[in-house]
Amino acid sequence: MCRHLGYVGPPVRVGDMLTLGPHSLRTQAWAPRDMRRGGTINADGFGVAWWRAEDDTVTVSRYRNPAPIWTDPAVEEVLPHLESWAVLGAVRSATIGMPVERSACAPFTRGRWAFSHNGVVPDWRAALTAVAAEFAGAAAELDADGLFAPARLLEAESATDSAALWVLLGALLATDVPDGDWAAAPAALRLLLSAVLTHAPDSRLNLLLGDGAQLWATAWYHSLSALVTDDFAILSSEPFDDDPRWQAIPDRSLVTARPGHLAVEPLPDPERPAQ
Repeated sequence: MCRHLGYVGPPVRVGDMLTLGPHSLRTQAWAPRDMRRGGTINADGFGVAWWRAEDDTVTVSRYRNPAPIWTDPAVEEVLPHLESWAVLGAVRSATIGMPVERSACAPFTRGRWAFSHNGVVPDWRAALTAVAAEFAGAAAELDADGLFAPARLLEAESATDSAALWVLLGALLATDVPDGDWAAAPAALRLLLSAVLTHAPDSRLNLLLGDGAQLWATAWYHSLSALVTDDFAILSSEPFDDDPRWQAIPDRSLVTARPGHLAVEPLPDPERPAQ
């Protein structure tokens, strides 16, 4: 599947967050420890997003490459010259049948948001079209702009389950609650995860979302760990070092993390439609 990592805290060098520790995200690309039958290496591209302030507005920049992360000199020659207080990075293991291209690499971004998906949605075109139709029906009175119209899935950057998930999650984040409101993200993640699992119950859905001030993630099948102190918060598919403060996140959990705060909530099994 993939590996991903999110950081919020004092400014750091963007490139360092990809190479930090003896089991860095870059190392996890070629020597992951806990893929849980989701492949063996993550060599189908990588990406990193970072937040910056410009004219009193916080925006997200990103860099992506469909080549293996260990082949890209920018990781050590360019990205370490950039600094940010928040970083979200990912290395990719493409699901069979999905394209290996730059636009398929996380993070996916819009406004203040950056997103990554570690997992797979079986038969994703049918399943996510059904989810979009379900959301459109439920939000008919509120969705004047047609954010949940199934045709919106055609706006995904790439023909992948992850890119389509971002279209749906982005629509949820844009509905009712303004971007950046911390109340929006957990509700959107819960709703999306439940709907996807209703239509594709064998999905693997480790989702990672950041807005530059806070991180949210789900652990649904794949591994996830947290390292949170008063100064910084990190969520990562695998710990990148031997710091004893790392905490393994239980499966089927929703995580909220920021400096000085870590909340882990259980995620219930979605209700199955009546037969």
